Amino acid sequence: MLKITKPEPNRVDIELSGKLDADTMAKGLDELLALSQDVNNGVMLYRITSIAMPDLGAIAVELSRLPKLFGLLSRFDRCAVLSDAAWIRTAAEVEGALLPGFEIKSFELGQVDRAEAWLKTGMA
Repeated sequence: MLKITKPEPNRVDIELSGKLDADTMAKGLDELLALSQDVNNGVMLYRITSIAMPDLGAIAVELSRLPKLFGLLSRFDRCAVLSDAAWIRTAAEVEGALLPGFEIKSFELGQVDRAEAWLKTGMA
């Protein structure tokens, strides 16, 4: 499942769980791009649970949208990643270190309040 919502004008939330196929990935990424069009200095809450490796079609869809996805990053300042998997949290922190101007901080799944506070203030 990939669910994209926009609870506030400059915030986008993403929920990802299970295994993604090409259709789900395409719809989700298109929705993410559409909902992010008018975001400036935005924040993102990314909740990842029970993740399975996406199928090859889903990976191909993501690769085909990479230029648009990199452009999307300039609209956001911070992303809080909540996950039940330590390797996802570590990967998110590494990715954040590699993307200038875009902070990523990871949190355990139960640390929603800390993640929300960090999105608002930049301090956890």
